[in-house]
Amino acid sequence: MKRLLLTSLAILGASTTLQAQDAPPKGEVTKYTFSNSKIFPGTTRDYWVYVPKQYDPATPACLHVNQDGIQNKAPEVFDRLIAAREIPVVIGVFIRPGEVKAIKPDALDRYNRSYEYDGLGDAYARFLLEELLPDVEKKTTADGKPIKLSKNPNDRSIGGSSSGAIAAFTAAWERPDAFRRVFSTIGTYVGLRGGNEYPTLIRKTEPKPLRVFLQDGSNDLNIYGGDWWMANQEMERALVFAGYEVSHAWGTGGHDGRQAGEVFPDAMKWLWKDWPAAPKAGLGSSQLKQILIPGEDWQLVGEGYKFTEGPTANAKGEVFFNDIPENKTWKVGLDGAVSPYLSDSRKANGAAFGPDGRLYMVATATPQIIAYDADLKPTVIADGIAGNDLVVGHDGGVYVTNPPGGGSEPSKVWYISPKGDKKVVDTGLGYANGVTLSPDQSLLYVADARSHWVYSYQIQPDGSLLDKQKYYRLHTPDNADSSGADGIRADTQGRLYVATRMGVQVCDQAGRVNAIILTPNGKASNVSFGGENFDTLYVTANDKVFKRKTHAKGVNAFADPIKPPKPQL
Repeated sequence: MKRLLLTSLAILGASTTLQAQDAPPKGEVTKYTFSNSKIFPGTTRDYWVYVPKQYDPATPACLHVNQDGIQNKAPEVFDRLIAAREIPVVIGVFIRPGEVKAIKPDALDRYNRSYEYDGLGDAYARFLLEELLPDVEKKTTADGKPIKLSKNPNDRSIGGSSSGAIAAFTAAWERPDAFRRVFSTIGTYVGLRGGNEYPTLIRKTEPKPLRVFLQDGSNDLNIYGGDWWMANQEMERALVFAGYEVSHAWGTGGHDGRQAGEVFPDAMKWLWKDWPAAPKAGLGSSQLKQILIPGEDWQLVGEGYKFTEGPTANAKGEVFFNDIPENKTWKVGLDGAVSPYLSDSRKANGAAFGPDGRLYMVATATPQIIAYDADLKPTVIADGIAGNDLVVGHDGGVYVTNPPGGGSEPSKVWYISPKGDKKVVDTGLGYANGVTLSPDQSLLYVADARSHWVYSYQIQPDGSLLDKQKYYRLHTPDNADSSGADGIRADTQGRLYVATRMGVQVCDQAGRVNAIILTPNGKASNVSFGGENFDTLYVTANDKVFKRKTHAKGVNAFADPIKPPKPQL
């Protein structure tokens, strides 16, 4: 009997030991409050930090951020997956949306959830990167370890449900330099605050290095803002079309977290598969493939300027650009070397070469239109034009945009004939900015920076303009009321390249944005083609200038007109 009791106790002890060994180490979860936001002023929110038992501050941990607090039993799931080495050591940060507390008892708080989560733009991403995550790294674990998060975007995932899902996708979309793995469940990609635009933007925009997991059910919401079930399928189809790494779990559920909780472990394993190998970007649409060359990315031409503008190329393909505040013009040789060209540009803005080989520039300090010959001798072409940008046709005629002046002075478009006569040929644009000619020089295009339009006019024999139309419709960022359309150029296929707040938007001849090419710093004030074959796209981008070799070939307005192929309508 004694031996049997000892044997039973031994078996029980072994079973208890086995169960203890099977249970994964349990991480700690700590709650905090954050109320010092400058990006969302006045807000207060709770957040929780999960730190796995395996965390060692000697190695900054991978990160998972989740909106709407802790969902899908994430800490328990992470405990199991980290112990099984199916995902790396991940610290979880689970954040509630902000609220602005009412200042009197009989008033409501302001609930920021839709504002922070459903809106497009980089505000929420900046909140995470500039405010909340730095606050996390001020904390320590229960045993005094400092919390250190990896800054490598490949080491970061972000997720959420419903509005929290679109917030996660938006953070990664806006800042792929910070987040590259997205878990999205019952995502609100509908018309609440512009989320319905994502399937279109995904198809048009040069793909980013993101990996995305989507979940939704056929009984999800179908209300005034849109159909969640169809919107999530549109997202998946757009991501596949653009060549992204995307997976999904479709079901029959409604607007709830049941299926999300079921698929969360496998979704995490898929999002982190092959780590530390990075998610890959796709090649994009056929329209992007016609322009961009695989493996040919942006290259830095120069930096450290105050504000760059007016890029233009001469007949050799050498490129010139202005630094307006510094009152200088720079030259980029065919070998890529950047050298000073004009030490006193009279604060020149737009620039273009003419058929006579002279460099025509809009001198904003004077105000004048000035042409410089090869010896840098200036000749005043026209006085009294407070211009912005200009283009010179093959016949020597010049079109100049003139933004609105003080008081009620309207925006204008000027024409200066080859004989030097000047006249206003259009008024009424909100802010006349970039200007160029169609490849056959029968049409004039003018960008209105205060709208989402580029106007098209038919040029008459005397230089006047007829048949004005709001022709090219541009995309506008969520954080602005206009596209900020600035410099524009055409290529030999008749495509129009427009420098905007969203990057370089490329339109077909029918006036439709076919592609959006992003710049490394997210800025673009003007564009031009240069290089020996005029197949290198140059972009002035605030304090920097970038270039990128393309399949496209730019048109020089000073050269003989060419007839582009007929567009597909």
